[in-house]
Amino acid sequence: MDQKNSIEVSVSGVIEHKAYARVGLLGNPSDVYFGKTISFSLGNFWASVRLEPSTHLVVKPHPTHDLVQFSSLDHLVNRLQSEGYYGGVRLLMAICKVFYKHCKDNNINLQPGNFTLSYDTNIPRQTGLSGSSAIVCAALSCLLDFYKVRHLIKVEVRPNLILSAEQELGIVAGLQDRVAQVYGGLVHMDFSKENMDKLGHGIYTPMDISLLPPLHLIYAENPSDSGKVHSTVRQRWLNGDELIISSMAEVANIAAEGRRVLLEKDYQKLAGLMNHNFDLRRRMFGDECLGALNIEMVEVARRAGAASKFTGSGGAVVVFCPDGPSQVKLLEDACKKAGFIIQPIQLVPSLLSEVDIKTLSN
Repeated sequence: MDQKNSIEVSVSGVIEHKAYARVGLLGNPSDVYFGKTISFSLGNFWASVRLEPSTHLVVKPHPTHDLVQFSSLDHLVNRLQSEGYYGGVRLLMAICKVFYKHCKDNNINLQPGNFTLSYDTNIPRQTGLSGSSAIVCAALSCLLDFYKVRHLIKVEVRPNLILSAEQELGIVAGLQDRVAQVYGGLVHMDFSKENMDKLGHGIYTPMDISLLPPLHLIYAENPSDSGKVHSTVRQRWLNGDELIISSMAEVANIAAEGRRVLLEKDYQKLAGLMNHNFDLRRRMFGDECLGALNIEMVEVARRAGAASKFTGSGGAVVVFCPDGPSQVKLLEDACKKAGFIIQPIQLVPSLLSEVDIKTLSN
């Protein structure tokens, strides 16, 4: 498939879609605290799902990610320790269930017919780049086209369906990642309680990807120290902890200010906002929760004079080098010495089709 587009291939009824990894640029993790965020699709990594009409409904295990045959007991145990127990099959099944229920509840008739679903992904595991939701997002796109109901399910609602499928499996997350993957490109998101209560979703505003400066991604090939994501922060927020509530509001304001900064292309200010975003996260969550490896990725960039913050909840870092190519070279050398992988970030334009855009609320 073409790397830059989520495309549909109609050969004997075969449908194939792609969904990209995502980077939380500013405002995370306030998306699960009625805040604001700015995120974008990461063209470096993606998941693809293929739907092929078939006699029976089949969900095919991936030969690598859903491995059930091993060379030895030692191989099985090592595999589970590095990859965990779960592959993508459960994700495909969950979105099928959620999609069916949504259509039934909203009187959307589904044509008869079965299919075989299969998937592939190159999104690194445990890097906070939303690998699981990318698989679910690509699968939802296939279902929308197979049943010809894309025009009946609003774009704003689709991230909720993806999140619901993951919640079926006990995955704890917010809407931010799923919005970025449904929309593609660069998106400002407002998850204010008023919007969430009234609409059931946030207000999502696409922005031009040309507003972004050159950015880099840093991640560890084998992230063994991912920290305890979210820790006690959620409960403290619910309990009315003033530090958490004020800090989370400040994080949300970073995204609001970031929108203006990007529109003005004030990249020095952007660098400051990125650093401040991470500093606030660190103050709320603490070093033990964030994990030493994750903190070191941020610090490597900062020692080179670059701005840096987590792309999500840990595992990868988004970096901006305001001084340009010479600073990038310093950073590349520092990452090599530290054993981290660094890549220039590839941007992806909006993935919304004309049919999708017609479903958007005014």
